[in-house]
Amino acid sequence: MSENRKPSILFVCLGNICRSPLAEGALRKAALDKGLEIVVDSAGTGDWHIGSPPDERAIAVAAENGVDIRGLAGRQAVPEDFHRFTMIVAMDDSNLRNLIAMRPSDGTAELVLALDCISGRQGESVADPYFGNAADFQETWRDVSAVADALIKRLT
Repeated sequence: MSENRKPSILFVCLGNICRSPLAEGALRKAALDKGLEIVVDSAGTGDWHIGSPPDERAIAVAAENGVDIRGLAGRQAVPEDFHRFTMIVAMDDSNLRNLIAMRPSDGTAELVLALDCISGRQGESVADPYFGNAADFQETWRDVSAVADALIKRLT
């Protein structure tokens, strides 16, 4: 990441209503707990949920963990994000491929797969809980919280 500007991280999943807003909330909380000043946002590669709040189940699991993501609104990732952020974190390989395809040749953001930040989990995807139940959302929360903790360690 660039050393001369404030760290800024964008989490990206498919629709921006489950995994990426949970990751955004987890990293905001982890940064606040450590007193670290960073910019955090989330987006989706798809356009189905632009302007929509996170899934109610995502809101619930975040709240159970002391994080309020109710005010977030879905947006679609755009090529300009590769200039706005120092790091873009894809939740799975499909989203990583979509981001690679949209990356401008002069984009400066580091592009990573989320679980590559976790020793022993490289190449794995953060499971999409959308078609699942509360337990699936809990699993996603555990994964994105581990990613958030790993990113905080990397930044400090």
